[in-house]
Amino acid sequence: MTTNAHQAMWEQLNLDIPAHDGLLAVLGKFYGDIYLSQSGRLKGMEYLDFVLSEVHGLRIKELQDAKASGRKIVGTFCVFVPEELTLAADAVHVGLCSGAEAGFAEAEQLVPRNTCALIKSFIGFKLARLCPFTESCDLVIGETTCDGKKKAYEAFAEHVPLEVLEVPQRKTAADRLLWKSEVLRYKQLLEELTGNQITAEKLQAAIQTVNAKRRALQRLNALRQADPAPISGRDALLINQVAFYDDPIRFTASINALCDQIGERVGKKEGVAPAGTPRLLLSGCPMAVPNWKLPYIVESSGAVIVGEESCIGSRNTRDLVSEEAATLDEMIDALVDRYLKIDCACFTPNQERQDNVRAMVKDLQADGVIHYSLLFCQPYEYEAIKIEKTLSQDGTPMLSIATDYSMEDVEQLKTRVEAFVEMIK
Repeated sequence: MTTNAHQAMWEQLNLDIPAHDGLLAVLGKFYGDIYLSQSGRLKGMEYLDFVLSEVHGLRIKELQDAKASGRKIVGTFCVFVPEELTLAADAVHVGLCSGAEAGFAEAEQLVPRNTCALIKSFIGFKLARLCPFTESCDLVIGETTCDGKKKAYEAFAEHVPLEVLEVPQRKTAADRLLWKSEVLRYKQLLEELTGNQITAEKLQAAIQTVNAKRRALQRLNALRQADPAPISGRDALLINQVAFYDDPIRFTASINALCDQIGERVGKKEGVAPAGTPRLLLSGCPMAVPNWKLPYIVESSGAVIVGEESCIGSRNTRDLVSEEAATLDEMIDALVDRYLKIDCACFTPNQERQDNVRAMVKDLQADGVIHYSLLFCQPYEYEAIKIEKTLSQDGTPMLSIATDYSMEDVEQLKTRVEAFVEMIK
């Protein structure tokens, strides 16, 4: 696409063109400084670089073409929204902009100032008319994974076509019944939106498509167990982020090709940092595009990130949906069971997450953990205390960091991370 074609499309979507141009210019430089400046990157990362360079361009054009052909676009903010059902209804499933400090002044007209950056970001992107994904959506699906989101959706519903799924806060039999009713309600919403019936055949194919994507990401995570680390944490985070935007079949093929290259690098004992470099697990809140601040600081401080225990990471890829079901009812049950395995901090109790963090440290041979919370995110800040106690039993050091999307605390964070890395060494 030409720049003029981009401009015409953005104008049709009612974006604030000058502000959007300014945002893309800043993000382009940010991306270059953090990603393109790396040495020893795999050739397969060129695909991810292209996707990010065209994330508001060619990818949006694909969405517009899909809409023109009669398909519907469903936007989400959370891994609890079953992508399999979206695909089975022949709709397009995309993540929405929520990782930059954009439109915060506008957002603070609807939510308190002491609201987490992710919530202010998705509202700000809409009110400031900066996110072509949101403007492309026929339906946005929210979810009740935190009190901040629940109340923000009340205000957000005035500006987008929105439905909210009720995610239970416990995992008893009664909670499973509640969640199953919400999964069935989402199925009905999709059928009404698209005019397409979700059949067993369509859902089975969609389950296989999404499982294939998760298997590719699981393969990537397994390769990262090698020392020296064959891929940087920044690049791995980027891959997980792009998984929410790109066409799932195309993405899966590209990541499997990349994993072939990583496997060759592992076989040659080559890496992005020398063997013995301190290996850190990044744990906690999700990091949406372009929230790359902390990974950049960590890997500029003499360490390498070897895993992400987050929704933009293992929480989204760890479990597959069973493919053994034959009937539609059995497939719905398989979806319900798979999504209830997610160990979000919204659940109480949440021993699963402590166990999973502990297992990841062991599997990835991590020397320490950096636990990341967005400021004002109470669930993850509370769980940081529990995670640290659990890890201390194994002698695994942990650094707890709470921050936002601004650059004001970069030097302070760098000092803390450098001290943590030196302690590990």
